[in-house]
Amino acid sequence: MKIIIGSDHAGWALKKEIFPLFERLGIEYNDVGTDGSESVDYPDFAKPVAQQVADGKYDLGILICGTGIGMSMTANKVPGIRCALVNDVFSAEMSRLHNQANVLAMGERVIGPGLAKAIVEKWLTTEFEGGRHASRIQKVMETEQ
Repeated sequence: MKIIIGSDHAGWALKKEIFPLFERLGIEYNDVGTDGSESVDYPDFAKPVAQQVADGKYDLGILICGTGIGMSMTANKVPGIRCALVNDVFSAEMSRLHNQANVLAMGERVIGPGLAKAIVEKWLTTEFEGGRHASRIQKVMETEQ
């Protein structure tokens, strides 16, 4: 599994907390920035993460900003992306199990590092259930046509 991760200045500190989890799970990842607390524009990081997932260069993407809202809105503009804004472990699980989310968005100002790590671990280890959900995902994706 290959993950691409990005954040703006408001998600930078939380993003760094996630890296040891990737290493523990043996997951290859690429951090595309930002690398500090200096103000940047979240679309400059959300779009390349989403685009590279949509292009198949990475299996999944993770985006972190202050609330996760701006990142998720931007990512969901990229065709082929199903970005879920998640603030709890149950929603993380359901976003993969039923909705086949391929990008996860979180907000550093909303959740702390412990919860963020639990969300990411559940999200990365949950597989799409398929079945009745597959036709629903197909209908979602048809809205891009």
